[in-house]
Amino acid sequence: MSNRKIVVALGGNAILSSDPSAKAQKAALVETAKHLVKLIKNGDDLIITHGNGPQVGNLLLQNLAADSEKNPAFPLDSLVAMTEGSIGFWLKNALENELVKEGIDKEVASLVTQVIVDKDDAAFENLSKPIGPFYTEEEAKIESEKTGATFKEDAGRGWRKVVASPKPIGIKEIGTIRNLLHSGTIVVAAGGGGIPVFQEADGTLTGVEAVIDKDFASQTLAELVDADLFIVLTGVDYVYINYNKPNQQKLETVTVSELEDYIQQNQFAPGSMLPKVEAAMAFVNHKSDSQAVITSLENLGALIESNSGTIIVKE
Repeated sequence: MSNRKIVVALGGNAILSSDPSAKAQKAALVETAKHLVKLIKNGDDLIITHGNGPQVGNLLLQNLAADSEKNPAFPLDSLVAMTEGSIGFWLKNALENELVKEGIDKEVASLVTQVIVDKDDAAFENLSKPIGPFYTEEEAKIESEKTGATFKEDAGRGWRKVVASPKPIGIKEIGTIRNLLHSGTIVVAAGGGGIPVFQEADGTLTGVEAVIDKDFASQTLAELVDADLFIVLTGVDYVYINYNKPNQQKLETVTVSELEDYIQQNQFAPGSMLPKVEAAMAFVNHKSDSQAVITSLENLGALIESNSGTIIVKE
């Protein structure tokens, strides 16, 4: 089946190996592009999203290291935009080069994306997303007094700044994304969960110090473009229950209600597989006869050929 609208959410391993240099990240994306082009050759229309956690963390450290009156550190919304731009460029460039090699005449557009969040989201009361370096308790106190930031103790490793992780409620550039898709363009959007913004009563937008979960931003995007398929890529070919135990079992085709039972049993790690599963379930619940897939980048060819991977269906 071709000419499906597919949103593909890239996992962090598609961009970053152990080497955080621009050269190594570009090289990783060259490999990533080879797998993504399989879907394009299959006749599918693609919207690609990506993470930026390590990259935005590194950029934050660079900003803090150079922070001075003459060269002040940038706020988090700007850092998200900068990493969305740089990764978007690398990915667009890798895809364009791969399309040339395959003789496919298609445009690729990379879009810096503003994702609308709700001022009243409980996440702004309960700051939970750690970012940036570790501090001692004393350093965290001084930093907090200086900047007004909130710091929390992180797993016995020190104190870290925490920010809100609100749920996305809309995407400002959705009209542009739909127009690009309609013209046959491959779109890279909502990188790193997008830049979080508040929409004021008069329609104006304001950037906000927060981090949006990329899986939920990708799911929102998939719903808004009315995608036929939502693919969440991660480090494994399948979702497992009893992961890394003797009775480990891979999930092939699984229903939303079965996944709800597994979540009750704490089968999926929070901050890792759980948001991917929840985002996939939310998409399938939103659109009847749609599917979501959780699998690895390397397994995309097998997914096209034989539906390999964890396929989530409504019932």
